[in-house]
Amino acid sequence: QVQLVESGGGLVQAGGSLRLSCAASGSTFSIRSMGWYRQAPGKQRELVATLSTSGGSTNYVDSVKGRFTISRDDAKNTVYLQMSSLKPEDTAVYYCHADATRYNLVTRFWGQGTQVTVSS
Repeated sequence: QVQLVESGGGLVQAGGSLRLSCAASGSTFSIRSMGWYRQAPGKQRELVATLSTSGGSTNYVDSVKGRFTISRDDAKNTVYLQMSSLKPEDTAVYYCHADATRYNLVTRFWGQGTQVTVSS
């Protein structure tokens, strides 16, 4: 089992910045990738960014490329999402996820979500 705890959300003006954190605990050795999704009111949850724990490759949704950066601190088992040049359309609940493998099966774990609100 993997437990994820997010922090760092809040209210910010358009053009501002926020950094989200996602601390993992439990069977962290089994994690193969981590990332962030977001869900705005009335919309489906969408992938924002992912990071592979082996090799460190990253992937971003087009709408955040050049503005958001995903990174990790292995010593702290923590993944970060640095968000800059925020726009009102970035307003959503942001969820951290971790994909862990055991006996060749992949299980996705989720955090509780953190609200990000960008005012215009």
